[in-house]
Amino acid sequence: MRLDKFLAEVGIGSRKEVKVLIKKGQIKVNEEVIKSDKFQVKEFDDQITYLDEPLVYQKDFYYVLNKPAGVISATQDNYEQTVMDLLSDEDYREDLFPVGRLDKDTEGLLILTNDGKLAHRLLSPKKHVEKEYFAKVKGVMTEEDIDSFARGLVIDKGEQTLPAQLFIDSIDHEEETSAIRLILHEGKFHQVKRMVQAVGKEVTYLKRLRMGGFLLPESLDNGEYRELTETELLQLQEQNK
Repeated sequence: MRLDKFLAEVGIGSRKEVKVLIKKGQIKVNEEVIKSDKFQVKEFDDQITYLDEPLVYQKDFYYVLNKPAGVISATQDNYEQTVMDLLSDEDYREDLFPVGRLDKDTEGLLILTNDGKLAHRLLSPKKHVEKEYFAKVKGVMTEEDIDSFARGLVIDKGEQTLPAQLFIDSIDHEEETSAIRLILHEGKFHQVKRMVQAVGKEVTYLKRLRMGGFLLPESLDNGEYRELTETELLQLQEQNK
């Protein structure tokens, strides 16, 4: 791997910025100052330092975020706060991105990574990776709704959804509200809201709980994030092969 590419990938700076550091003699490879950005390094074997601080190569990064409402699922935006703005300067990388989108007012499980292959497997319609949501609904959900969801619904604009599993957790008949969980096998735009709307009700609160076999960690408060553990990463990877 070229030295400038290595430095950029470990987060020291952009390819343009690290070239300057190299020319200034601030980079050493195996204790030797290297001033060529094209110098070839073995990323896992060579000892590479910046201002005598060792650099450890890591190709892929994985974070789990308990997304709060009011933040958009994008890498950058000129007007709105994004999920990337929630990362500390230490964890922020330009190549990170959210896996899929949660609406601005939707909370819950969101994976941030730079692993495009994993993201594709999680989002590919062919993989049918389950996504589980909790929702509060204005209106009383019924057994007929459960059957309709199980068959697949025609939502607005004539779109046909795949069969989905609807569970009614509770009903408040006095307030005419419901609490539900919904398991989807696809990810159409605003799908949960549109499916609930198709049976004459309205989602007032929405939170994603699970992707595949990976549950939102209970210890993660709203707006908090952390790196995935090796076990959690395997939970995401194994069921998508």
